[in-house]
Amino acid sequence: MDHRALNRPNRPNRLNRPNRPNRDNRLNRLRLTRLAAPAVAALVALTAGCTGSTVQGRPGASGLRDPYFPKAGNGGYQVDHYALDLGYRPADRQLTGTAVITARAEQTLSSFNLDLSGLRVDAVTVEGEPARYNRTGRELTVRPRKDLGKGEVFRAEVRYSGTPRPLTDADGSQEGWITTADGAVAVGEPVGSMTWFPGNHHPSDKASYDITLTVPQGYEAVSNGELASRRDTGDGRTAFAWHSAEPMASYLATAAIGKFKVATSRTSSGIGVYNAVAPGEEARSAAALGRLPEVVEWGAGRFGPYPFATVGTIVVPDGTLPYALETQTKPVYSGAPSVELTVHELAHQWFGDSVSPKSWKDMWLNEGFATYAEWLWSEDHGGPGAQKRFDALLAGDTSFEGADAAHWDAFPPAAPPGPEDISEAPVYYRGAMVLQRIRQEAGDERFFDLLRGWAADHRHGNASTADFTAYAQQRTGRDLKKVWDVWLYGEDSPKP
Repeated sequence: MDHRALNRPNRPNRLNRPNRPNRDNRLNRLRLTRLAAPAVAALVALTAGCTGSTVQGRPGASGLRDPYFPKAGNGGYQVDHYALDLGYRPADRQLTGTAVITARAEQTLSSFNLDLSGLRVDAVTVEGEPARYNRTGRELTVRPRKDLGKGEVFRAEVRYSGTPRPLTDADGSQEGWITTADGAVAVGEPVGSMTWFPGNHHPSDKASYDITLTVPQGYEAVSNGELASRRDTGDGRTAFAWHSAEPMASYLATAAIGKFKVATSRTSSGIGVYNAVAPGEEARSAAALGRLPEVVEWGAGRFGPYPFATVGTIVVPDGTLPYALETQTKPVYSGAPSVELTVHELAHQWFGDSVSPKSWKDMWLNEGFATYAEWLWSEDHGGPGAQKRFDALLAGDTSFEGADAAHWDAFPPAAPPGPEDISEAPVYYRGAMVLQRIRQEAGDERFFDLLRGWAADHRHGNASTADFTAYAQQRTGRDLKKVWDVWLYGEDSPKP
């Protein structure tokens, strides 16, 4: 995750963390299949008809074998769209939800999996027909009444309810559905989104979203994209409908519910701004949020056009989270952000959100780029430039970055040792130093052309480290093999 300030607010520090709790990765015992009462007769008929001679499909894989999170995501299909209709009661922390998932089968499917942690599944249909399903750990296996053909677009609907619970990451921090004093906030990196909606929870499967949040009157409910409507439901509640047309990885989806103070405006180029700030955080947030439009326009100048239709901020009460997260179009901050942190999270809208990693091993393409954006902002606004910050780190001077950068050379940024390391200092700082080395080799003109070209040519897609190294070689026309060997993949600490 991004900027996990476990020891210092608003900075990425995971180096001096407490002992991490052991994670129990064993699957829970198989739960009994739940049958929707009205569909019992149809399901009996289905069971009778499913003989070995008639079933042509095969089950979709229950994980994508990500190097660090092998059970994350699911095989056999790609999601096109999520329509989430959620109701939440802060008083008793009860969530009710209906998820309609529109997907395309990539093989003939006899069954497919959705990632879902906790919560009670009340009913499942596929193409309007009741479907059999069962739960095993964090896997919801769905068996449609009929096999799904390769290339077939299908709709699966899951109705569910319960009290969402957060997950504990490999590094000991929490993600998922997090309760606050007056509501809740959902943060999903890397797999926490499965705590509040079923889906294909891996960054390689991006989709468009419509998220409707219905909450008691007096509460605000904020999510990604644009606010399509806000209406009184007539039963003491308000429904907020949010629309995200651009593809989004599920870990970047958010839902924030609370007594927020909302302010709207526009950037100089006309991009809508929507800021939601928790009570008590308004005054301290004013300076950074006041410069948000400026930061967006600066980023457009450096990296190319802003990749989304809207931009904004969610500030939850200080202490809610030990980190900030670049949730798409509306980064989440725990307490008032600094201008520098705002620059970092908004840079992610280009690098991480629009251009998303193919796997969690590619995190430096998120964090190294966003950290380098901080260096560029400083360079363009009278502070120490990227070369000065590079030289300082290389000399062991962390005065510009803070103590959390001390172990920037602990491992190569393209090869974190394990899942607990994907947001450690080398991914941020040595990742940024890789970019500065490219700049040294290529010169400013070709380097900044590379940044803009990378953001444009991979807009709203996914990319790997191998994709970037090949692209950088081609775009700059330089042989960058030594940069990759020493800085990106080298096990030894680079020398001055």
